[in-house]
Amino acid sequence: MIILPARPEDVPRLVRFRVDAAAWLTPMGIDQWSAPFPVEHIAASVSAGEVFLVKEVEEGEAVATVTLDRTIDPEIWDLWTPEEREEPALYVHKLAVDRRYGGRSLGGRLLDWAGDRAAQQGSRWLRLDAWTSNARLHQYYLQQGFKHVRTTTDPDEVSGWLAQRPARHAEHGFDDRTSPPLRPLPPLSNHHA
Repeated sequence: MIILPARPEDVPRLVRFRVDAAAWLTPMGIDQWSAPFPVEHIAASVSAGEVFLVKEVEEGEAVATVTLDRTIDPEIWDLWTPEEREEPALYVHKLAVDRRYGGRSLGGRLLDWAGDRAAQQGSRWLRLDAWTSNARLHQYYLQQGFKHVRTTTDPDEVSGWLAQRPARHAEHGFDDRTSPPLRPLPPLSNHHA
């Protein structure tokens, strides 16, 4: 399988990942991704080069996706402490695998790829926020080597379960057709305040 950057024409498929995941989760009583996500936000992440797709062949349909960036979403900026925000990290968002490809370790391989990319650019951490009420997802991330940092008590924060694992080089097994990772950058400052 190959991993490559998403293009603007992939936005409908990225939206479908969310819709399909919500439809799969709803019967389990999990409301994650049940509200539509603004398409313009997805398109902006694609334009910024932050969205990646896994495909069996380059011109085939995407079977998994992940968004990986250096920026903490402004919605959860204050969930990370000032000290944590100063540490070099990459942030995983919107990881999704087509259910027809479930059970093939694609999610774990994507996390290994993301951690490898983080290590290549000098980040200390690979971090994520997960849906606060999705205990099954929390368990999955813990099994992937993430350590729970904390969960917000703010009832209005739907994605307030924070976790991280050290960035590290890893064999992910993808034919990586993405651009080389960015060179190390200085820590982020609080530009969202």
